[in-house]
Amino acid sequence: MSAKDCGHHHHKGHCKPRRRIVLYCIAAFIVLVLFIIFLVWVILQPTKPRFILQDATVYAFNVSASPPFAISTSMQITVASRNRMDRVGIYYQKVDIYATYRSQQITLRTLLPPTYQGHKEATVWSPFLCGNSVPMWPGLMDALQQDQNMGSVLFKIKIDGNIKWKVGTWFSGTYHLHVNCPAFIKFGDRNNGFPVGPVMKFQLVQGCTVDV
Repeated sequence: MSAKDCGHHHHKGHCKPRRRIVLYCIAAFIVLVLFIIFLVWVILQPTKPRFILQDATVYAFNVSASPPFAISTSMQITVASRNRMDRVGIYYQKVDIYATYRSQQITLRTLLPPTYQGHKEATVWSPFLCGNSVPMWPGLMDALQQDQNMGSVLFKIKIDGNIKWKVGTWFSGTYHLHVNCPAFIKFGDRNNGFPVGPVMKFQLVQGCTVDV
């Protein structure tokens, strides 16, 4: 029998220490990788971008008075994003923006152009959001008509998409971005907006919640 055979009773004792050494090396390697990841995180301090809904220009907002109930909306909004990090850039890979009312989507998704945001940089988008005769269930239409009769409607401007972090020439994996911006618009009070031709523009300057 070969002297290398660990089954031989003379060499059984030599195999166990070798296995322990291999296990210790694997454990040390895992700990080192985790430490490096933690160290990179501490140094870079990844932070979610900040979003602000600056204004909304309402071109049309029509609600049908009889069945089938539907809503038509046309607006242009201005939303700003700021990268608050010193060492990490943000690449907005594919990002959509749309408007909702009480969790129902009322405009089509508008694709924002791919954008790279450097350290401490800000980006401003001014997309058009449109929805033509979007069907709505009667219960939601009753709530919308009540809000409209009171002169104010709370929209939610939502942003969904994919982003990547950039450090030097390295790009991270893809992360999902979700932004929720409340837009409280008082249609009955013209002091809350000012006319721009036949339409009304509302200064909102409203902070948004951001999840990554």
